[in-house]
Amino acid sequence: MPGDAWAISLAQASTVVDGALRHGEERGMAPLTVVVLDPGGYVVAAKRSDGSAIMRVDVAIAKAWGALAMGWPAHEHVARAGRMPEFFAALGTLSGGRMLPVAGGVPIRRPPGSVIGAVGVSGDTSENDEACAVAGIEAAGLTAWLDVPAG
Repeated sequence: MPGDAWAISLAQASTVVDGALRHGEERGMAPLTVVVLDPGGYVVAAKRSDGSAIMRVDVAIAKAWGALAMGWPAHEHVARAGRMPEFFAALGTLSGGRMLPVAGGVPIRRPPGSVIGAVGVSGDTSENDEACAVAGIEAAGLTAWLDVPAG
């Protein structure tokens, strides 16, 4: 049955993408790109709004990939990168440039809490990108992981 496996299903990922795009359109945001990754960091679904810049796909993937790789929402990367710039520079090297310490990447949980993927949004402000990610996750009946671990 879709959604019962360890990874987000295509149907769920499509709902996340569409919900995130709809949230941005309803609020008059800039053209967005939304990407959903499975727990291994592979693309399950992606869409670009008309007029979304070509590099937005890469940015959205990097936001989602970093959220998966570090186990917390990308907005936390911003705070930690300020406190530990050398560490985050090293993470960029170790990840082969796949990680971007900017808000807009959110891990996706299926209750009771297992991470089944992540969504990355790019196109507007980082805070608006994150709001769209959360709206998309909620549209799919899933849980956005916004809690930040201590550290």
